[in-house]
Amino acid sequence: MLKGISPLLSPDLLKVIAEMGHGDDLVIGDGNFPAASMNTRSLRCDGHSATDLLDAILQLFPLDDFVAEPVTLMEVVPGSLDFEPPIWKEFSAIVERHEPGTKIGFLERFAFYDRSRQAYATIQTGETALYACVILKKGVIRAK
Repeated sequence: MLKGISPLLSPDLLKVIAEMGHGDDLVIGDGNFPAASMNTRSLRCDGHSATDLLDAILQLFPLDDFVAEPVTLMEVVPGSLDFEPPIWKEFSAIVERHEPGTKIGFLERFAFYDRSRQAYATIQTGETALYACVILKKGVIRAK
């Protein structure tokens, strides 16, 4: 345990996000996301929600302000839902709390999978909400 660091962030996850550089992608996948087959650097966070992990990660992880949409969600597959996934509002509120004004983009399912294969790492959560997958593009920490 460390002071000021969420206990949701395991030593392996802390190592991964510290190793990442500017422009690298981190995927947070829901419980249905094929994380292990998407990326050889796959971390399991069973029992934790995607929203709790997103909140814990964004306490330490700067988002890329050199791109228009440093946060990306998987679009709803046509015909699979008649409404916007409620978790998207939660994701949006968490992002806004940590990095106000950040825009969120969307990718079609297979385009999301393609980008996930190129990500630095993938996290498999125990999230049961549908369409609870998010890609974060790492930014820089500027000297003060």
